[in-house]
Amino acid sequence: MNTNEPIALTRDVEGTVVPVGTKVTLQKGELAHVTQSLGGSYTIVVNGNMFRLADKDADALGFEVTDRPANPTGQRRTIEELEKEVWSQLKTCYDPEIPVNIVDLGLVYNCELTPAENSSYRADLKITLTAAGCGMGPALSSDVTTKLLALDEITEANCEVVFDPTWDQSMMSDAGKLQLGLL
Repeated sequence: MNTNEPIALTRDVEGTVVPVGTKVTLQKGELAHVTQSLGGSYTIVVNGNMFRLADKDADALGFEVTDRPANPTGQRRTIEELEKEVWSQLKTCYDPEIPVNIVDLGLVYNCELTPAENSSYRADLKITLTAAGCGMGPALSSDVTTKLLALDEITEANCEVVFDPTWDQSMMSDAGKLQLGLL
């Protein structure tokens, strides 16, 4: 969702400066232009600067905060079903500047589920960024962790940002390349 009309923030809200990753407080009443709304997070421009807002702060833009049920049936999933759902959740995480999810961008290097107590699982991930100097690693890692912990069976999620191997466009899926007009 891109909006040509500015939206006045309805409350003070924490934003992350893109691409440096610094947390700041945006003030109620400041005018924001939404440049990207994907996977529940928002990329906005306020006073010529770009910020990322978490999905939990959609109300500051006047949007509804939606709770997405992670397992609508309430039944325990098999490990295969859970792995599929983990990858679906990862596909709801987006780079704040590129309108492609982190899976199709090729930013997820490793995702491993390990059995934990009480029929639950620990998720260990290694992700990277499109540029080593980008400060958005903690924001993306937090987004991944939050979305995986929303799954009933995941009780612990560890997301490490790594830079080896260095990311390049060849790591993107064909779907990601198509979205960016590279195919």
